[in-house]
Amino acid sequence: MSLHPEFTLATDMPVYFCDPRSPWQRGTNENTNGLLRQYFPKGTDLARHEPERLDAVAAELNSRPRKTLGWEIPAERLAKLLAPAS
Repeated sequence: MSLHPEFTLATDMPVYFCDPRSPWQRGTNENTNGLLRQYFPKGTDLARHEPERLDAVAAELNSRPRKTLGWEIPAERLAKLLAPAS
């Protein structure tokens, strides 16, 4: 993230860095960690799992509807955002 100033200029989107030891500032991250623990207990060394297994878990999590997206899956929302306005 050392290039965050360039990213902000190019996209007109500011970059926010959370304060250390402040999990309430990283809600989505903390929620995702909880979802991952349904598959891998805390402290699991993910390097011990086959890439195919990790990809399958990622695909399953990414296909879950999100309340924050109006119960759409992330790919649906991204497609809407990238679709040309008509």
